[in-house]
Amino acid sequence: MPIGQLFVIAAPSGAGKTSLVAALLARLPALVVSISHTTRQPRPGEVNGREYHFVSTAEFNAQLAQGDFLEHANVFGHLYGTNREALLAQLHQGLDVILEIDWQGAAQVLKQWPEALSIFILPPSREALHARLIGRNQDHPDVIHARMAEADETLSKAPLFDYWIVNDDFEVALDELRAVVLASRQRRAQIERRHERLLKTLLGEG
Repeated sequence: MPIGQLFVIAAPSGAGKTSLVAALLARLPALVVSISHTTRQPRPGEVNGREYHFVSTAEFNAQLAQGDFLEHANVFGHLYGTNREALLAQLHQGLDVILEIDWQGAAQVLKQWPEALSIFILPPSREALHARLIGRNQDHPDVIHARMAEADETLSKAPLFDYWIVNDDFEVALDELRAVVLASRQRRAQIERRHERLLKTLLGEG
């Protein structure tokens, strides 16, 4: 049984998921993000093996055929997937791991991994979501239009998730996200896994 806790975090594009996760990592120890594989090209400033493992479509499909991915999805014409063994290695080290993925991949993980905790990041409004997508200065207007259309489908999947966080005020949303992670670490099952020897001594079982 892995010692670490798996968190699945999803959101529509522009909701601020990536920024919240990055800030959370800076605040909490023993917490990491699983690095996905993708067939899309790196954006300016992205480094292979840091933001993503950037691979060709042929490489991705070969790994998919071998059953290497816990989940995979096609998002805006690009393939994304989570390597199963790499994820398990992190969890067995006692690290809590965040999967920052699309709802399609999230749904696959939650079916296979009922112990995972799922978190959905909501924007304060559609107008705010649109403004954030424009403000990122990363996408052509046609891509922004497609992302807004996709946001409707993504938002309809929010009921699949255990926790909802509205990212209106960034610091408030970050505190709420941190609270979910900290609370999960105090669950009985987690304490039993992380402190097995101590509990045997305290409870007279050792």
